[in-house]
Amino acid sequence: MNTPLNIARLDADQVDFNQHLDALLAWEGVSDRAVNQRVDEIIEAVRQRGDAAVVDYTARFDGLDVANMADLILGRERLELALERITPEQRTALEVAAERVRLYHEHQRQESWRYTEADGTVLGQQITALDRAGLYVPGGKASYPSSVLMNAIPAKVAGVPEVVMVVPTPRGEINELVLAAACLAGVDRVVTIGGAQAVAALAYGTESVPRVDKIVGPGNIYVATAKRAVFGQVGIDMIAGPSEILVICDGQTDPDWIAMDLFSQAEHDENAQSILLSPDAAFLDAVQASLDKLLSSLERADMVRVSIETRGALIKVASLDQAIEVSNRIAPEHLELSVADPDALLPKIRHAGAIFMGRFTPEALGDYCAGPNHVLPTSGTARFSSPLGVYDFQKRSSVIFCSPEGASELAKTASVLARGESLTAHARSAEYRIKD
Repeated sequence: MNTPLNIARLDADQVDFNQHLDALLAWEGVSDRAVNQRVDEIIEAVRQRGDAAVVDYTARFDGLDVANMADLILGRERLELALERITPEQRTALEVAAERVRLYHEHQRQESWRYTEADGTVLGQQITALDRAGLYVPGGKASYPSSVLMNAIPAKVAGVPEVVMVVPTPRGEINELVLAAACLAGVDRVVTIGGAQAVAALAYGTESVPRVDKIVGPGNIYVATAKRAVFGQVGIDMIAGPSEILVICDGQTDPDWIAMDLFSQAEHDENAQSILLSPDAAFLDAVQASLDKLLSSLERADMVRVSIETRGALIKVASLDQAIEVSNRIAPEHLELSVADPDALLPKIRHAGAIFMGRFTPEALGDYCAGPNHVLPTSGTARFSSPLGVYDFQKRSSVIFCSPEGASELAKTASVLARGESLTAHARSAEYRIKD
């Protein structure tokens, strides 16, 4: 007989609820001193020794006996071969997902604009794509072709001319699905390296790895620490924490469905977080029974148990409005509104990475093929962050053109403000344009 899950049960009306919730949500993802020091050493070695350092670290950490960087670079023909090697069913699924992701992100593409004032002054904004983007993809058994699509396709839709993908192949393990996804997503170059050395190579460039403008994609603690370290030299997408799901349910959805939705995040990582909010206490009991019943059917049951028991919770709320209040405080990565009328709740949601509407929209569809990006803010950062998108690969430049008349009028205002700041050169530069 399976041991029942020991999942936290909370009540939002409890006097000490906020303290319990804070403890549940607490997550410290900052690297320790030893990790920071090791990453700094790796980055400096790659900066100083380039390809040679990358080859050395790849041999040491990934167990690969390679002579030079040429052995670690895959050409476009290798990606096309991967597309041929996967099953027809896998290829169709990747193609459907890729097309849906592409269509969704095409709606995000921004265009340049400008307007002309009465005196002929022209103001506007010019939109340009990054020159080159770097995509980090975990390798070996923890390979996610869906992440390749979600990171590379927005870059290509944005107009990025070159996307460079790095993916480690520990002990020579190559995931054909990942390479096939790279082929469909339009990745231009693949280098089979990983870890902090791959991040450093993308950030600073080596003889064989071109320097990029932005690095996106998930990785382990060394990758995350390296991304933090090179930020400023290049842009990064985010420093992501463990995956999260928050489900708000009115008690009318099949409890087995909700249990599996909670499991869908718990199977990512022992630190992943799955929380259910409902005003129906009997429904919470039913979901707990479903969790106990279904756990043994999962391939990663041991991992799921740790996640659910250490960071999961079933929370009783007084109403759906109170559920929204709790949700906005949590600012979840994934939010499921498993209720009869999700549109009635939507305007009240202020903080969430992605919002899944209704009983028939599980978060898992968003992970793979719904269309919106699955790279989302975690650990409460949805309060100020957004999903990865086309806008992350585009830059905005202000455009200013002054007619003689417009310059004369603006200069009078600028002169007063500049002299108020004791910036004489600013003032005189503007005053030269004032018409007599």
